[in-house]
Amino acid sequence: VANEGGKHWTVNEVRALIRIWSDKNIQQQLEGTVRNKRIFEQVAARLQKFGIDRDWKQCRTKYKNLKHEYKSVKSAQDSGSTSKSMKFFNELDAILGHCTMEQASKSDNDESERPPEWTEPKSEKDSIG
Repeated sequence: VANEGGKHWTVNEVRALIRIWSDKNIQQQLEGTVRNKRIFEQVAARLQKFGIDRDWKQCRTKYKNLKHEYKSVKSAQDSGSTSKSMKFFNELDAILGHCTMEQASKSDNDESERPPEWTEPKSEKDSIG
């Protein structure tokens, strides 16, 4: 079944997309904006270098689908279900897991071991002194 973007993505194409997506620079750009055509044009251009012919819309659609699938698998896992899985979960977890799980994965009592600049400034901060 062909998706809106035409032919199915091969495993290698998805791997290449994820490799580009894992670039910190790309991640920061994607986190900072919803109007991301220009970013996906860069992604498509980088895929071209791997010999993969996808336009920016196909890249954005695949990115959104992967992200959505990842989130649904992740939330199923968080609720204790192991029945849901996906092919590139570990790769995506390496990219996406940091934004949502970073605070949750740290135990609550390691707060004291962290340098103060690592902790989010709290609104009660002004009550110090």
